[in-house]
Amino acid sequence: MTLYAALRPIVFKVDAERAHGLTLTALKMMPAGVTAPDPMLHTQLFGLDFPNPVGLAPGFDKNAEVFGQMLRLGFGFAEVGTLTPRAQAGNPRPRLFRLVEDQAVINRMGFNNDGQATAKPRLAARGLGIVGVNIGANKDAADRIADYAIGVREMAPVADYLTVNISSPNTPGLRALQDRQALDDLLAAVAEARGPGGPPVFLKLAPDLERSEIDDIVAVAMARGMDALIVSNTTLARPHLHSLHCREQGGLSGAPLKAIALDALQQFRAASGGAIPLIAAGGIASGADAYARIRAGACLVQLYSALVYEGPGLARRINRELKALLRRDGFANVSEAVGADLR
Repeated sequence: MTLYAALRPIVFKVDAERAHGLTLTALKMMPAGVTAPDPMLHTQLFGLDFPNPVGLAPGFDKNAEVFGQMLRLGFGFAEVGTLTPRAQAGNPRPRLFRLVEDQAVINRMGFNNDGQATAKPRLAARGLGIVGVNIGANKDAADRIADYAIGVREMAPVADYLTVNISSPNTPGLRALQDRQALDDLLAAVAEARGPGGPPVFLKLAPDLERSEIDDIVAVAMARGMDALIVSNTTLARPHLHSLHCREQGGLSGAPLKAIALDALQQFRAASGGAIPLIAAGGIASGADAYARIRAGACLVQLYSALVYEGPGLARRINRELKALLRRDGFANVSEAVGADLR
């Protein structure tokens, strides 16, 4: 039994959001660092050198306070945010719920963060390691597209990559930006704000999409020069849940999202034909989960909710398990396994 497994019953007696705050406080006491590149897991993409393909998803480090510590814990890259142009409180509490029996989380945080101006100096002062910035629009923005353009201009100088998050279910109307014309207008503004020489830009998408919507998104994203698609954000579906909080409103993540997110990834891969890189998120808690996404076409993976149940050693464990699976199947490097199930 790991130390975290022994402590978890005590941690779970504390409200989920308060426990997360205490976790951040503890992490700030640790030194920052980076994970050494692993020859079998090292990946080069978008002009960046990823020491391994396992990344920290946004939501954990909303205000760019502990990304260095998370990199030291074995993540190959970390994504901070979601950060909006202005600070906002988010939705009323309680808004974060553990679904222990389902190994899941429901959140309706609502892009609570201290704003881009607060995070920017921390990112500017960072050391080594790949750190992306997830940007969003303020809930009360008169022009949400303008908010994304602001985010690109403000955060591009301090980010290794940017993620345009239009898939959170907790900001009313935000997912409407995934509609074809709205998406085209948004990505045109994002491309203009990035300008020449800016960092790679990824688009984060919902799993709750019809195939025709996926086809439209892929076409627009490729036409507007997006560098990758992140599939996927949390889901509004409620598949076979048993926990006390299963009826809470918000986005569902964790184990029940695994099959939904994998299916969405497969659909985006089929729609794109491999012409745009895919990054997988949603329900990843083991090396086998990561390997399944990679074989389905993902070049990188991200996780967050599984940390709630597995603790701080999870990234290193997933990397160990992933290496064992790659060796078993005769791959010298993880890049060789990308899309292996599609060949």
